[in-house]
Amino acid sequence: MKVIKFKQKKQYNYKRRVIIKDLIIKISVGIHNFEKKKKQRVKFNITINIDQNLIPDDKNLKSIVNYEKVINLIKKITNKKHFLLLETLAEEIFSKLFENFKIKKILIRIEKLDIIENTSSVGIEIEKSKINES
Repeated sequence: MKVIKFKQKKQYNYKRRVIIKDLIIKISVGIHNFEKKKKQRVKFNITINIDQNLIPDDKNLKSIVNYEKVINLIKKITNKKHFLLLETLAEEIFSKLFENFKIKKILIRIEKLDIIENTSSVGIEIEKSKINES
């Protein structure tokens, strides 16, 4: 007699995200000479999609993507040098964040708040995923 094993059916489909909204940091960024001389206020909004199969564990903070660590990473990156372009800054943030195997996709919006008159902000928005992730 042959025993047939059935796979346990998934009951739920998850999309786990870490959200950082309206993080404002004074950083050195821009192509103009006046931007190279004085730090400016820049706003970050980030959505990080996490591996849906990972289960959070209260006893192990390494089981999650800790938003405080993400914020500290962004502060460290932005504090170390002048960035000519927001796009270059975004790519450096992507590179560091994707070192975490739990992270599958990142949407980042970076806005300069005080650079162009008659606007509340100008900036970029980029979404990047690991291959075969959505």
